[in-house]
Amino acid sequence: MKQNCLNYLKALRPQQWSKNLLLFAGIVFSHNLLVPGRMLRALAAFVIFCLLSGAIYLVNDLFDIEEDRQHPLKRQRPLAAGAISKMQATLFALMLLLLCTGSAFVLHHCFGMVAALYALSLIAYSAYLKRVVILDVIIISAGFVLRAAAGAIVINVVISPWLLACTFFMALFLALAKRRHELTFHGVTENCRRTSLTEYSPLLLDQMIAIVTASTMVSYALYTMAPRTIEVAGTHYLIITLPFVVFGIFRYLYLVYRENQGGNPEMIIFSDKPLFIDVILWIIVIILILYM
Repeated sequence: MKQNCLNYLKALRPQQWSKNLLLFAGIVFSHNLLVPGRMLRALAAFVIFCLLSGAIYLVNDLFDIEEDRQHPLKRQRPLAAGAISKMQATLFALMLLLLCTGSAFVLHHCFGMVAALYALSLIAYSAYLKRVVILDVIIISAGFVLRAAAGAIVINVVISPWLLACTFFMALFLALAKRRHELTFHGVTENCRRTSLTEYSPLLLDQMIAIVTASTMVSYALYTMAPRTIEVAGTHYLIITLPFVVFGIFRYLYLVYRENQGGNPEMIIFSDKPLFIDVILWIIVIILILYM
């Protein structure tokens, strides 16, 4: 029984739930981090999105089960390894999707609509859109924007369009770097179902990454200097956090191009000491500027 529960939990990929921390961007940057009622709503939204994204990962594994069984690492996933049957996975994913979207609508009707849109778009990605070149990385990036927007909506605050733009470009940067890693490190096999990978080339991805890198840094700089941001934050000192963002992006580029990393963004942040320290310092400086 215990092992069965662990298999279900593993199938939800909890190691990737860190992506949902983006839901707290709205409460941090709107000066509501210390407001208990809103913090509880943000935490509830975080839990909902963790379970919702876990259900979508399970749906993705259902579509990719045959390919995963031929992959040296993915074949260890519970569904591909046979620890969970396809029928059990289908019923569990459906139950979680209904539970999470229903809970999202109870928490806030607009939050529920965003959660439903997030689920539908990523299920469409798993079923077909990940095979459409360029659109595949855009859908992934849009999922991060929906996370950020959901975190603001659930506590009834307006999130800066520049912050949403920065979120989109940053997510696009990570998605393109991951595609480059897949293409250059693993290559494309004949039975690869993600046929969009065959449409990319290292040169094309390098040009896209260069454009998105500049866009990310410019949009973040514009966010910190926007009149609305200064008014809400009560300070114009957010611009001093820009060097942390620049270092983080350049460090990630170094890891992608010199260390052949980029296939697992959420693990890179925790495994690379300079990048991890940079992220922690960025968070500390943000908190000090906004709340001290």
